[in-house]
Amino acid sequence: MRNLRFIPALIGAILGIAVIIAAFYFIFLDLFVDLWWFQSLKQEPYFWLRLLYRFFLSGGVTLAFFLIFFFHFWIASRYLGLNPPDEVLADLDKRRRFQRFADVFMGDSVMVYTPISLILAVLIAMPFYQQWDAALLYFFGQSSGVADTVYGNDVSFYMLSYPIYLLIQKELLSAAIIIFASVGTLYWLEHVFIPNQNKEYHIGAKIHLTVLLGFVVLFVVWGFMLDRFSLLYSHNHAPVFYGPGFVEIFYRLPLIWIGIITFLAVAVTACLFIFSKEHRIKAPFLISSAAFLCVWYLPNVDSIPEGMQRYIVNPNPVKAEKPFMQFNIDATLNAYDLKNIRVIDQDINVNAAEDITTWSAQKRFENIPVWDREFLIDSYQQLQVIRPYYQFLSVDEDRYFLLDHIRQVNLAPREVNISKLPESAQNWENTHLRYTHGTGAVVSPAAQDADMPLVFYLRDLNMSSQVGLSTKNPEIYYGEGKYDYAIVPNKLKVKGLEVGKGPEVGDQNVDEKEYTGQSGIPIRSLFRKALLALYFKDERIFFSLGISTEDSKAMIRRNIIERINAITPFLQLDKDPYLVMTKDRFYWIQDAYTISKWYPASKPAADDYLEGDQPFNYIRNSVKIVVDAFDGTVDYYIADPSDVIINAYARAYPSLFKNMEEMPVELQKHLRYPRDLFYMQMKVYAKYHQTIPELFYEQAETWQFANVRNQEVRPYYQTMDFGNCKDMEEFVMINPMTPVSRDNLSMIGVASILDKETCGFNYKPGITIYKFRKEVQVNGPAQVEALINQDPEISAQFTLWDQSGSEVKLGRMVILPMGKTVLYVQPVYLVSTKVKIPELRRVIVSMGNEVVMDKTLWAAFDRLKQRFLKAASETGGTGTAKEVVTPQ
Repeated sequence: MRNLRFIPALIGAILGIAVIIAAFYFIFLDLFVDLWWFQSLKQEPYFWLRLLYRFFLSGGVTLAFFLIFFFHFWIASRYLGLNPPDEVLADLDKRRRFQRFADVFMGDSVMVYTPISLILAVLIAMPFYQQWDAALLYFFGQSSGVADTVYGNDVSFYMLSYPIYLLIQKELLSAAIIIFASVGTLYWLEHVFIPNQNKEYHIGAKIHLTVLLGFVVLFVVWGFMLDRFSLLYSHNHAPVFYGPGFVEIFYRLPLIWIGIITFLAVAVTACLFIFSKEHRIKAPFLISSAAFLCVWYLPNVDSIPEGMQRYIVNPNPVKAEKPFMQFNIDATLNAYDLKNIRVIDQDINVNAAEDITTWSAQKRFENIPVWDREFLIDSYQQLQVIRPYYQFLSVDEDRYFLLDHIRQVNLAPREVNISKLPESAQNWENTHLRYTHGTGAVVSPAAQDADMPLVFYLRDLNMSSQVGLSTKNPEIYYGEGKYDYAIVPNKLKVKGLEVGKGPEVGDQNVDEKEYTGQSGIPIRSLFRKALLALYFKDERIFFSLGISTEDSKAMIRRNIIERINAITPFLQLDKDPYLVMTKDRFYWIQDAYTISKWYPASKPAADDYLEGDQPFNYIRNSVKIVVDAFDGTVDYYIADPSDVIINAYARAYPSLFKNMEEMPVELQKHLRYPRDLFYMQMKVYAKYHQTIPELFYEQAETWQFANVRNQEVRPYYQTMDFGNCKDMEEFVMINPMTPVSRDNLSMIGVASILDKETCGFNYKPGITIYKFRKEVQVNGPAQVEALINQDPEISAQFTLWDQSGSEVKLGRMVILPMGKTVLYVQPVYLVSTKVKIPELRRVIVSMGNEVVMDKTLWAAFDRLKQRFLKAASETGGTGTAKEVVTPQ
């Protein structure tokens, strides 16, 4: 029997050990690995700061609500509910019996309301655990200097403060109602179960309940006040415009104010009725209650706003909604950073001979991208993968100073991928210790001659280059692929190991050079080795003889998107990170955005532009992220210091973000305007360039993306000299647009990052719109393609090629403003139906209504020039043109 006494203690000890093991496995194991990982990135201060913010904000809110619940329960149970009559207090025996019951009630109740207070506090504070980042923005945010025209508040109030106010109001109101109901119940229980209580409640209980009711009233009124701002996000007038309109401002807003007044009247008359001992009158309370219920129900009655819309707004839409449409226009242009667009009214020469003569320099055409990255990826896969454990995932566009001037190139990293190896070779050791990284990249000029072998500036595993491209560390340990963890350096020193072959001297292989970078979690001891084995649920990490506790490091989160999201989940990422080659190594540059759905009266983004599905109506390309492809270092540079959101994060995490000036100049030369951002901005600007409400309502000048072969012509990169900086070539993004339901060209948008004042490498993004006058017809891509199809020589050649196992494919049409005319360049590819290696066979050049096809851009352009010169000599002139710059 004595031994049985130890059973509860033994069970308790086992349960305690189980709890400790579970806590370590599910909480502290991840914490340890994350700490080591942030230490390897030299971002340990940021790790602790983020953890402390989360702990203090979440824990602080929970503690505050616990104290609030506990305080009111404690008051209700210990003091204010006890109200014995005078005869009980006068009689010693009755007083003792009453005190005995009261002591039991007060003493034992603490064991009940303490855990209840904790449970309620956790439930109420739960939303704060998920939105603690919003609280961080509130505490560290500052004003933007831009005010909304309806309420006059700074827009930073809506983006940084309003969301957290909504959350706080909701949770405080819930807490106040719960406390009021619970304390009222507690007073009732005291009054019923403690004997010899007065029929009337103690005055202290009445005061306590009145104060609690006052808090309920206060938080309800605060909710009404916040509800005013919800009108700024109205979609009732979509798709004409967004935000509040005539009905919201002149009907729904007054209803909110009347609701506040009537609700306060209900609260005051209720208090007067409860506390009045004599001459209690129910009429004021009933009248105010009826008025409040009426006002509260009116928003559900659609006939009134529909009547206002039908009889006041619809007969005079522009007059009634003009200020609200203007508010929506201004807000949307601000929210999408479209306020400072430069618009050039562009005239067109019917005869382009003068412009052709001006543009006769050879280098003008060395950067026209006739090779599309969508076609080039297949050529790279066939010609440059070389080993089965490599792959090309994407092709990026960039520019490098080569052969005496800046040249646009296509570039693709050769990343590791062992899925093509025999299944027997896809084992743990090969996956995590041998095939750990990609090697080098392929670089080819974007402009090439047709009917010739593909030209490479950089190729093969030995990084062969005839133009001087080279890098000291070509290994790519971090990239866009689905990377598993890797452990390097390790004790597997075999060089030249290929599938199906033995070691060969000098053979190029992923394991040829030991890793010398600083990245990765050092495996300094058996303890770390064991923890990493637990973390990855893989005991081979601990027992492998190929892993050294002296030198080996564990690389985790090697996909660059996963890596960035693990560090800064509050940033939204562009879909297209791109590779940059320097003399030392490769780097990934990732554009990151800060977004918000709380910008007042701004048009919501209609599509999934970014990685993720978070809705928004405000965006800034506020951060450029640089990831070292060799050792995984991640650096954050603030690209838009005017953004209030990134400024709040920068104040919260001062060690994380750097100024753009701190970025190495070698990387600054390769910054670019983000493709996703420009596409989204142009989609918004297609309607919102009409800044006068009357024109905005008419929608007569609304644009759409140019369309060819039933596909949108998306923005594309082009390197050319626009005459802004002394013959300096700019790397820009170009986007053509046409009128809605029409094919002629309306404008060409050009997004650049060049600082036109200093002509240096300062990052200064801006958009220029070349807007064509309506009086002159300018062909769009679909119309140019129609001219191509109508040309008998070209059509016959296409028919000849499009047989015998080959297929003619037309690439992306390049559209460039060239002087006072527009140049169209259409690459023509021939693709085999058996082996997908696209071949650039011809280049078609078009200006005006003339179309020429040849093997080289220069030859085609020369033929086109001869045609225009002949036409000019026959007509006796080339026409005149005038360009007017219109500030936006």
